[in-house]
Amino acid sequence: MTHKAGFVNIIGNPNVGKSTLSNELIGERLSIITSKAQTTRHRIFGIVNKDDYQIVFSDTPGVLKPKYKLQESMLHFSKSALSDADILLYITDTVETPDKNNEFLEMVKKSDIPALLVINKIDLIQQKELEDLVDFWKKEIPRAEIYPMSALHKFNIQNLYDRIVELLPESPPFFDKDALTDKPERFFISEIIREKILLNYQKEIPYSVEIEVQEFKEGAKRTDIRAVIHVSRDSQKGIIIGHQGKALKKLGIDSRKEIELFLGKQVYLELYVKVSKDWRDQDNFLKNFGYEK
Repeated sequence: MTHKAGFVNIIGNPNVGKSTLSNELIGERLSIITSKAQTTRHRIFGIVNKDDYQIVFSDTPGVLKPKYKLQESMLHFSKSALSDADILLYITDTVETPDKNNEFLEMVKKSDIPALLVINKIDLIQQKELEDLVDFWKKEIPRAEIYPMSALHKFNIQNLYDRIVELLPESPPFFDKDALTDKPERFFISEIIREKILLNYQKEIPYSVEIEVQEFKEGAKRTDIRAVIHVSRDSQKGIIIGHQGKALKKLGIDSRKEIELFLGKQVYLELYVKVSKDWRDQDNFLKNFGYEK
């Protein structure tokens, strides 16, 4: 029996539903999803294994023009996704202006990797508008196969998945057949805490924090975790902690519940807040947090 395997890289602008779609395709909740832009900061591999194929999905950060070094690193992740894929999955939606990021779109056009173009959120528009959008994208990227979709309502996902399997090249698997992701558990714990910060705090706070899991001790019945929330400025530390520490306590409870679900066991979680001045523009911090170029 021949075996197929390949890398499917998911790219597109922020907030078009890339993480929702990749989680549906992988069947595991690997990328954090919130309504705020810029949620995904790293390339996250999610691996689907069947007897005769292995699909390695890569969900990349939404493409945006960099304002500081952290975003330069995020853009680097997205650009590298154009060169090392077997299949490109370009996600747009019915809300964004199609030419929102011409520079990146030009790179997609020049690439000769098989491209599947998903128009997400079709539940938000009328049939005629959808037909116009399909025509637009046919002209824009003629070689792309177009899939109108609603990832939220799980519409047309199976057809897309089946086509991905068809397009996979013959190859032995790249990872162990029982692997779900290339990221360690610590990475997902920091992502869960970051997601809860996105949900619990407003304005610039979520974009100014990074989570460092300093201790991860697995016991038979309980896992002890100590994590540090790095912020850019003193004022942000006060906001994270909140009046009488209430905000930090709520964050700890929300995070612990989700981590327990993820690990499938009891968790003791300690959270600390530390000011790491302007970490988003400091090479040593970025390297430490895994944003190397």
